[in-house]
Amino acid sequence: QVQVVESGGGLVQTGGSLRLSCAASGRSIESYFIGWFRQAPGKERERVASINWSGTSPFYTDSVKGRFTISRDSAKNTVSLEMNSLKPEDTAVYYCAARKVTRSQYEYWGQGTQVTVSS
Repeated sequence: QVQVVESGGGLVQTGGSLRLSCAASGRSIESYFIGWFRQAPGKERERVASINWSGTSPFYTDSVKGRFTISRDSAKNTVSLEMNSLKPEDTAVYYCAARKVTRSQYEYWGQGTQVTVSS
């Protein structure tokens, strides 16, 4: 069993920055991928970024490449999403999720944190 808890959302103006944090805990956490997803009203949930616990091979969806950075702090068991040059279209509820490296689906989800970018 793995638990993930997000923090760090809020309201920011266009061009601003926010940092989201995902605190992960549980057995064999090093065997899990951690992903950040988002869902805007009326849209499907999409994977924004993900990373393995060793910190290699990060993934970014095209719309955030060059603006968002995912990283993990193994000492604190956290995975952060640094979001820069934010746009109104980045407005969504952001979720942290975890999946075992041997599985294709993310199994453990946080409750989400709202990010709102005003124009």
